[in-house]
Amino acid sequence: MEQTVWKTLLQAVADGKLTVDEAAARWKLAPFEELGYAKIDHHRALRQGTAEVIYGEGKTPEQITGIVSAMMQAGQRSVLITRLSPEAAAQVGQVHGLDYRPMGRLGIVGPLPEPDGLGTVVVASAGTSDMNVAEEAAVTAEFLGNRVTRLYDVGVAGIHRLLAHAEELMAARVVVSVAGMEGALTSVIGGLVSCPVIGVPTSVGYGAAFGGVAALLSMLNSCASGVSVVNIDNGFGAGFLASRINHLGGNT
Repeated sequence: MEQTVWKTLLQAVADGKLTVDEAAARWKLAPFEELGYAKIDHHRALRQGTAEVIYGEGKTPEQITGIVSAMMQAGQRSVLITRLSPEAAAQVGQVHGLDYRPMGRLGIVGPLPEPDGLGTVVVASAGTSDMNVAEEAAVTAEFLGNRVTRLYDVGVAGIHRLLAHAEELMAARVVVSVAGMEGALTSVIGGLVSCPVIGVPTSVGYGAAFGGVAALLSMLNSCASGVSVVNIDNGFGAGFLASRINHLGGNT
């Protein structure tokens, strides 16, 4: 249940529109709802400020549909589904109005919020092959209420492409840098900007890239200050962390 729903419920009690018993009855699902195949954490938005996100990979379309239904019935306005295959999206979309983003394999049920982050999140990807992970990060950040600027195919093999966007990079409140191969883009960006940089190594690369391990180690060993690193191909984690940073000092 979203924080606004909890606050509305408490205000209704304070205004005399609901009795304490009526409010307690509505809270019976807290802190989680048992579906048999999943336990929906309705308390998460209250604890963390952000409602639960559905990880779609490995779940059946029926399970995803059931989880979405439970979350919406508990008062959540919008639901994000990550790692959602086109086939599963087609089935979920028959039950719920689904905005499917095939590049990032993301599904959105409900409206995107108006941006309320303090600044702009810049998502930069080294190559076109990294765009699927970059889109996962970008859409996640948008879903969480952030303005996002995308800078795609700006890798170090043609560094002039990156430098052409120096103004956008330096104006960012946080940068998500997505790169495979040797992962050098993250260090370069880290040396250009004063804001936090989140490195996302991708599994793009030839044999010695070891499925993203080479880029991961490169980013972990970056000599640029202010760089943090998430797991290989974890665009969602990077977008989520970028949102947290972009909301620090705000009212949300």
